[in-house]
Amino acid sequence: MRIIIAGAGDVGFHLAKLLAFEAHDINIIDTDDEKLQYIANHLDVHTTKGNSTSFRTLEEAQVAKADLLIAVTESEATNISTSIIGKNLGARKTIARITNTEYLHKKEILDLKDIGIDEIISPESLAAKEIKRLLKQTALTDLFDFEKGTLSLVGITIDEHSELCGKTLVEAAYLNPDHSFTTVAILRNGETIIPHGDNKFKNNDHAYFICQPDGVERVLDLAKKQSEEIRNIMILGGSKIGIQAALQLSKKYNIKLIEEDRDKCFELADTLQNTMIINGDGRDVELLKEEGIDDMDAFIAVTGNSETNIISSLVAKNHGVGKTISLVENMDYIHLSQNIGVDTMINKKLIAASFIFRYIRKGQVVNMTTIHGVDAEILEFEVTEGSKILEHELRNLEFPKSAIIGGVIRNGQGHIARGNFHFEVKDRVVVLSRSECIRKVEGYFK
Repeated sequence: MRIIIAGAGDVGFHLAKLLAFEAHDINIIDTDDEKLQYIANHLDVHTTKGNSTSFRTLEEAQVAKADLLIAVTESEATNISTSIIGKNLGARKTIARITNTEYLHKKEILDLKDIGIDEIISPESLAAKEIKRLLKQTALTDLFDFEKGTLSLVGITIDEHSELCGKTLVEAAYLNPDHSFTTVAILRNGETIIPHGDNKFKNNDHAYFICQPDGVERVLDLAKKQSEEIRNIMILGGSKIGIQAALQLSKKYNIKLIEEDRDKCFELADTLQNTMIINGDGRDVELLKEEGIDDMDAFIAVTGNSETNIISSLVAKNHGVGKTISLVENMDYIHLSQNIGVDTMINKKLIAASFIFRYIRKGQVVNMTTIHGVDAEILEFEVTEGSKILEHELRNLEFPKSAIIGGVIRNGQGHIARGNFHFEVKDRVVVLSRSECIRKVEGYFK
């Protein structure tokens, strides 16, 4: 595909990085020389300096030949204008990043396709959905269901109390006689390991498993973790993500939201009628105590300051809060969560880039997700007639070492694929793969 990305910020860079592995023809437009130079030095892409709303700039980037134009600058107006102009100059499809979520709710009324915008995304809204998903299980750092929980991807921290700690995958298999789960990734000191039989679980690892329904409980038992029901949630920060999260979560949970700006608190009280709004500084430990931090089941820090979010989450953890989620701007911070004690760190730009990547891959892949901090993608493929994966049992397929088959959904039932597994047409296969290896993996399903 010929893809133009307007905006060389974090979303644009991460998206270009994901797409560069796919051998797409990518051109990035930005007004900032330094950003373009950095991207040119790190990725195999073309760059064009200029304003993406300029006819001349878009024509220089050959927008008329573009299969896809993605506008992800920091300016909503620029993104909307770029998409409309680009579509009229010949781009086949356009995606615009927006901040005003009213566009999402009024999509049908506005009929954006008529004016040249095929898809809109809101990083803030996507981050709020991600927070809602992460609250399903307090003991897990990650949870993603395939086919309504027929198979699940779960993440958990390994500590010295876990039965898995110090054991190799082969040894751990004896603790899993029903084969109800399989290990697909280990995150250790910021490094992603695609594990095989002789890899060991170590203290403070983040381990990720594909599980059958009963396998989730088995993993929790082996890790000596207990999930607790979530009822009370404290949100720090009346940011756009804080508002979106409160709107979505207040239907099910008791929510308290702390915001420092007094005037903003009055606005929030009007918008969030099922949420208790508290005016105060979330870094003030005494305030957190007064507002019942000890009684909270989850703490979500989404202010505009990453350090405030991390420190307040650590304070919450110190007061016995079962689940902490912290929003961070710097993508490098995400790897820190396993070392410093915050359950999950999220980055809205990373979530947005991954969402767009999934959108582009629609058709080839049934489903796709990413794991926070893990340098790999989780993909779900459907096996079709003539697929290479049908030729041999799993152990003889010479499947790429940088990828691992986690499980298979067949006739509505989840299966963990062992070495002697034979695939069938219409199987849905869940694979964890490094980005550089995805094209090889796809070759098995064509």
